[in-house]
Amino acid sequence: MKITQKIKFLLVFAISMLFANNSNAQEVQDTKNYDQGFRLGLGVNAGYAFADPYKLALGADARLQYDLTKRYSLTLTTGFTNLFVSKADGSDLGFIPVKAGFKAFVWNDQFYLMGEAGAAFAVTNDYNKTSLLLAPSIGYATKRIDISLRYEHYNDFARLNNDGSLAKGFGQLGVRLAYGFEL
Repeated sequence: MKITQKIKFLLVFAISMLFANNSNAQEVQDTKNYDQGFRLGLGVNAGYAFADPYKLALGADARLQYDLTKRYSLTLTTGFTNLFVSKADGSDLGFIPVKAGFKAFVWNDQFYLMGEAGAAFAVTNDYNKTSLLLAPSIGYATKRIDISLRYEHYNDFARLNNDGSLAKGFGQLGVRLAYGFEL
């Protein structure tokens, strides 16, 4: 009889400790109501293209951002980018990118990962192609400043092969510095 009473006592003690542990584990959190809203960022871009005849890329953009939560946002970006040729006998390629994306803050609400997809509309030198545009990026943002490193891939723009023939698709690695504010 003593053994069953000890088992009952231990069982009641263990269950009471679980409830006590759960009640002590609850913390009072100061939760602030996060207002969803729009932000606008104006940025400048510089990059290096990984295909001949292009080498340097310079541009400017405007990014509209809708904050779903404190960590997740939807983006819409457009602007103008110019890819400069590396040789004097070629023509630069200027285009207007239009991209939609998703931004997720992953560390300290300042470091983020972002993926964008859209189109690049060529507008210079009688080059009337449109290309699929994919752009993953990583960045750091404060309330006003946004600095990011991104790779952009242009699926349908022409590049030169080593033998001088034309092929499709190339990419560039770029840096973006932007100033942002709430709307």
